[in-house]
Amino acid sequence: METDSLKDTLEDAGLSPYQAAVYVALLDLGTASATEIADASDVPKARVYDVIDALAEREYIEKYEQGTLRARAHSPAEVLGDLRERANRLETAADEIEDRWEQPPLEESTASIVKQFETVIDRARLFIEQAEARVYVSLTPEQLEQLREPLKEAHERGVAVHILIHTESTREPPAAESVSDICREARYRGLPAPFVASVDRQSACFSHHPDAFNQYGVLVNDEEYTFVFHWYFMTCLWEVGMQIHTESAETPPIEYVDVRQLVREGRALFESDATVTVRVEGTDLSTGEARTITGTVEEVHSVVGNEESDPQIAGQVMFVVDTGEERVSVGGWNAVIEDIEASRVVIINIADAEDSPPLLTNGDTVE
Repeated sequence: METDSLKDTLEDAGLSPYQAAVYVALLDLGTASATEIADASDVPKARVYDVIDALAEREYIEKYEQGTLRARAHSPAEVLGDLRERANRLETAADEIEDRWEQPPLEESTASIVKQFETVIDRARLFIEQAEARVYVSLTPEQLEQLREPLKEAHERGVAVHILIHTESTREPPAAESVSDICREARYRGLPAPFVASVDRQSACFSHHPDAFNQYGVLVNDEEYTFVFHWYFMTCLWEVGMQIHTESAETPPIEYVDVRQLVREGRALFESDATVTVRVEGTDLSTGEARTITGTVEEVHSVVGNEESDPQIAGQVMFVVDTGEERVSVGGWNAVIEDIEASRVVIINIADAEDSPPLLTNGDTVE
């Protein structure tokens, strides 16, 4: 480092320009009189004594009398310690600035790109802590441990928590007991996958799996964007996962928070001679207000074009409820043409179903 650069750096570390000049001069001179120091540093002789006193007080140099006032640079240990402490504080400040920049307030932005995975998982933890209805997560066993407590707390307060655990193919699937107290359903995939969290239809977090070439994270606070990540989770991850735990029931009341799952698992029952009574909670699409109806399921449809298809890939999935006063069409998340966008459906009764196909046992039991 050149002399001028060293002086500039010492000034950045807290020395005045005169102090930096005198200290650098003494490093070169070793021991010198005040007059020699003034000449070598270009500090006015009238000021050099005050500067020497200030540096001695900071333990950068020591001064002594030998006929005249003389000074010499201290062993650099003290100076180096001071400089390194300052450097550490600057590095810590830099990390804090980066960390805060990586966590923009999502209230002001619908989507943010971040570079650190810890930012992604911290935001997922916050979303889960605030969850009111549903949580879907794709994660590794190690990431599960980081989020275990908020997932457990969400499950205990009635949130429908669904967990997909993914590992390398050489690892064994987790035991059901390891997740039985933190979710309604857990599945396993023996192949690395991205970290995904979808919460309450409104918030989502995404990050590539650790071995991916591109490493970045996405934070979302928007229903439309969250729907994209949720769709990826359900079709590419959840659908191919092996079930390792479920809190399911074969008899009512049975709760669903996903209309696609309801139609897929209950279609044979709905199309039988059984009378299936449901309670639907959701949003009236004509008014935008909350609406709850109770009635019997009359029709179910999952359509691609004009053809009936698997509800998981169908463009439109809906069912019709006869309330006794009117027929109401019910769709799921992002419903557009139906009467109600459902957020929760509870099968509350199945009548005359002795010869009817049983409901599949993947629904969520209502306590």
